[in-house]
Amino acid sequence: MPDKLDAIDRQLLSLLQANAREPAAILARKLNLARSTVVGRLARLEREGAIAGYGVRLGHKLEDAAVRAYCFISVLPKTPAAVIRELSKIPEVEEISSVSGPFDYLVFLRCETHEQLDDLLDHIGLLDGVKQTQTSIVLSRKLDRRNAIGAR
Repeated sequence: MPDKLDAIDRQLLSLLQANAREPAAILARKLNLARSTVVGRLARLEREGAIAGYGVRLGHKLEDAAVRAYCFISVLPKTPAAVIRELSKIPEVEEISSVSGPFDYLVFLRCETHEQLDDLLDHIGLLDGVKQTQTSIVLSRKLDRRNAIGAR
């Protein structure tokens, strides 16, 4: 984590969360800074790990059409690395988090259809080392602060 984020760093990060493709010149104008200052801050924030990368946020047409689910996974002893390696090969697996409680991992899945999700869950359940799964399908998103988008 960076040494310290000042108010300008936080504003810059907020602007980038809203639009990661915003040119440095426009960011500079919005922050009332020189372009070179913004470029320097971006480089520092990247170097210090405050910015891990830039990506694409799906538009509501694709997002709303997707079948999203959270799958809790419990694994057998001595198999976590192998299970994570296999899950990482599956394109529909968007995120894997280690969690506390009765399960070991929480996996975020995105599929095009319910049938695809059903097949994927069968596949995950059959992976060597997977002991148990429990899945909840996302019905709607009420708040998403990660992408600066409110409820839909």
